[in-house]
Amino acid sequence: MKFQISILFIGLSFIAYSQNKISGKITNEQNEPLLGVEVYIEDLQKGTSTNENGIYELINLPNSQIKITVAYIGYETQTKNINFQQNEIVINFTLKEAVFKMDEIIVSTAFNKLQSENVMKVERATVQQLKNKGAATLIDGISSIAGVSQVSTGIGIGKPVIRGLRGNRVLVYTQGIRLENQQFGDEHGLGINESSIESVEVIKGPASLLYGSDALGGVLYFNPTKFAESNLFDFNFNQTYYSNTQGSSTGFGVKQSYNSWKFLVNGAHNQHSDYKTANSERITNTRFNETNFNTAIGFSNNLISSALRFNFNNSKIGIPEEIGIQNSHKTPLLPYQDLSTKMLSFNNIVFLPNSKVVTTLGFTVNDRKEFEEHENEETEESHTSHNETIEASLNLKLKTFSYDTKWHLPNFGNIETIVGIQGLHQTNKNYGEEILIPDATTDDFGVFFTSAIDWEKSTIQGGLRFDSRSISSEKHIVSHDDEEHIFEAIDNTYKNFTASLGYKSLLFKKITSRINLATGFKAPNLAELTSNGVHHGSNRFEIGNNNLKSEKNFQSDIALEYNTNHFEIFANGFYNYINDYIFVSPTGEFEDTYAIYKYTQDDAKLYGGEFGFHLHPHPLDWLHLNSSFEFVIGKQNKGNFLPLIPANKLTNTLRAEFNSNETFKNGFASISLESTLKQNNISEFESSTKGYNLVNIGAGGTINISNTSFNVNINMNNVFNTNYFSHLSRLKIDGIQNIGRNFIASIKFDI
Repeated sequence: MKFQISILFIGLSFIAYSQNKISGKITNEQNEPLLGVEVYIEDLQKGTSTNENGIYELINLPNSQIKITVAYIGYETQTKNINFQQNEIVINFTLKEAVFKMDEIIVSTAFNKLQSENVMKVERATVQQLKNKGAATLIDGISSIAGVSQVSTGIGIGKPVIRGLRGNRVLVYTQGIRLENQQFGDEHGLGINESSIESVEVIKGPASLLYGSDALGGVLYFNPTKFAESNLFDFNFNQTYYSNTQGSSTGFGVKQSYNSWKFLVNGAHNQHSDYKTANSERITNTRFNETNFNTAIGFSNNLISSALRFNFNNSKIGIPEEIGIQNSHKTPLLPYQDLSTKMLSFNNIVFLPNSKVVTTLGFTVNDRKEFEEHENEETEESHTSHNETIEASLNLKLKTFSYDTKWHLPNFGNIETIVGIQGLHQTNKNYGEEILIPDATTDDFGVFFTSAIDWEKSTIQGGLRFDSRSISSEKHIVSHDDEEHIFEAIDNTYKNFTASLGYKSLLFKKITSRINLATGFKAPNLAELTSNGVHHGSNRFEIGNNNLKSEKNFQSDIALEYNTNHFEIFANGFYNYINDYIFVSPTGEFEDTYAIYKYTQDDAKLYGGEFGFHLHPHPLDWLHLNSSFEFVIGKQNKGNFLPLIPANKLTNTLRAEFNSNETFKNGFASISLESTLKQNNISEFESSTKGYNLVNIGAGGTINISNTSFNVNINMNNVFNTNYFSHLSRLKIDGIQNIGRNFIASIKFDI
C-alpha cells in the first residue's frame, strides 16, 4: 500500500511540474529581430524579454487557456489566447509600428482585454509616466488625468475626485483588494505610496457591477509592482529632490524571479517641510513624512498561480491652521495625523481545463490617530516636546477582512462569462478621548454575473448584481464642557440591484465608439448616519441622519475616438443622475463657535465630459501635441449647485521624444500650459474662484552604461510662480494660496 501511495505522489509530481513551454521569434514588418520586447502573461504575473535575435521563451505554463501579451514601445501591442494541446508551442509575432502609444491590458475591468478592445473606456498611466509629468505626489499625478481632480489640504493630503464625485463614492483598489482607511473624510488622504505601485487605472463612472457599494462614482485601481522577469535579479535605487518643500524621496527595490518562484521587496521614505506659496510664505504645518514597505512572494506552475503581498504605510501629516512659524523643519507640529495601514493580500488562480477560478483574500488594519494642540503651546519647541508625550485625542482602529471569488466559465463560442461573489467583514473601534464615529460592524455580501460577446468589429457586454450591506453600531455618550453628545446605536441593512450594458463598435473603419449604460449605489457611511460632534478636519459641528437611504444612480457614457497614423481625436460625454444624493447642509445655527451642518438628501445630476486631440505630424516623428478640455456641472434637483465641483480646465502639451543611440533612450522634453477657468457654479456655502494659468516644463531619459541604466527626470512646475487658488483646496476658505514654483529632480538606477 505504501508503495502504491508513493507511486501516486510521484505521478502527481510529474503532472504538477510538466514543462509546458512557449517560445518563438518577434520581428518587425521588415523581418528584423526586435531586442527587448516584453512578453507577459498577466494571470501568472510572469514575463520575459526577447534577446538580440528576437527569441523569447516561457516555461512551466498551465494546462489551460492563457493570454499572452507582446508589447514594445513604438509598436502595436498584440495578445493571443493559447490552449495547450502539447507540451511545447512555437508562436512567432510580427509587430507593426504604432505612432501614438502602446496598447495596455486593462486589469480593473472584467475580462482583462487590451484598452482598444475594451467596452468601457478606462484611463491608464504608469507611475513613470506620472513622474515624467512632474508629479510631486501620487495623487498629484493621478489628478493630471482628464476627468480626475483632487480635494487637497496642502500637498500632503489629497482626495481623488472623479467627474465631480469624491469620498466614499470613489472606490480605491490596491493589491487586488479594496482600500479601507476611513475614506469618508475630505481630509483623509490615500495612504498609498508610489513605491508599491506599477500603474493606475481609472474607471470614470458606476462600477458597482464589479465592485459593489462605494463604486458609484468610479474606481482607482492600483496595479502592484511587477515581479522581475523569469530567472533575473533586479536592484533599483531612486532619489528625488523637491525645491519648494526642500523635500526628498528615497526608495529602493529588490527583485528575484525563477521559473516558478518570485520575490520582491520595496521601500521608500519621503519627507517634506511646509510648502511655499508664490509670495514666499510657508504655510505652517503642511509638512509631512511618509514611510512605506512592500514585499511579495509569487509562485506559479501548470495548475496554479499565487501571489502573497504585504504592504505597510505610515504617514505623519501636519494639519495646517494658519500662516505662522516660518522654517523648513520637517517634524509635524500639533495638530497632526499619524496614520498607519497594514495590508495583506493573497491572490490565487486555479487553472481548470477550459476555465479558471480567481480568488483574492485580503486583511487590512488601519490606525488613525489625531493629536491636538493644548494650551500654552506657542513655540515649535513646545509643540515638539508634547508630540513625544501626549495621547491621541482621536484614535480609530479599522479592521477589514475581504474576499472575492470569480469563476471564468468555459467560453461558449465568442461568449465569455464570469460569475462571482464578493464581501467583507469590518470592525471599527475607538480608543481615544474623542469620538468621530462610533464602534461599529459592517458586513457586505454581493453576487454577480457578467458576459461579453465578440463578433467582427463589435463587442457587447452586460451583467447583473445583487448586494446586501448591514451596519450596526454601539451607543456612545460623550461628555464635554458640561454638554453631552449622544451617538445612538443603529442596526441598518441596505439591499440593492445594479446592472450595466455596454457596446463597442468600429464605425467607418476609423471611429471607435463606446456606449455604456450603468447603475450604481452607495450605502450611507457611519459618519453620515451617526455624526454628533465637532469634525475638526472640516472645522464644523456635524449631525448625522439615521434615516438616510442608499444613493442610487444611472449614468450614460458615450465615447468616440478617431485615429489615423498621425492624428487622434476623442470625445467622452456623460450624464449621471443620482437619487437620494447625500450631502451636508448648514443649518444657520452654531455650537461653541462651530457652524452646525446636518446630513440630508436630494436628487442630483452631474454632466460633462472630456474632449481633445493628439497630433503627431509627419515627417516630424519626434513631435507630439496633446490638447484636452474637461468640464463637469453638478446640481441638486432644487437648482442649487453641488459643492466642490472642479473648475473647467484646458491642458495643452508640446512634447518631443528621441532616442540618440543604445546609450541614451526614451528621451523626452515637454512644456505644458494648464488653463483652469473661473468657477462660479458654487454651492450656498462656497465662494467663487478666479481662473489661472500654470506653465510646467520637463525633460528626461534613460542612460545605459554597461549593465546599469540611469533614469533621469528634471521638472519645474508653476514656472512663472503664479499666485492661485484651486477651487478644491480646503485651505482656500482661509485665504491660503496653493503651492508656488517647484523644481523636481530625480534619478533612478537599475542593475
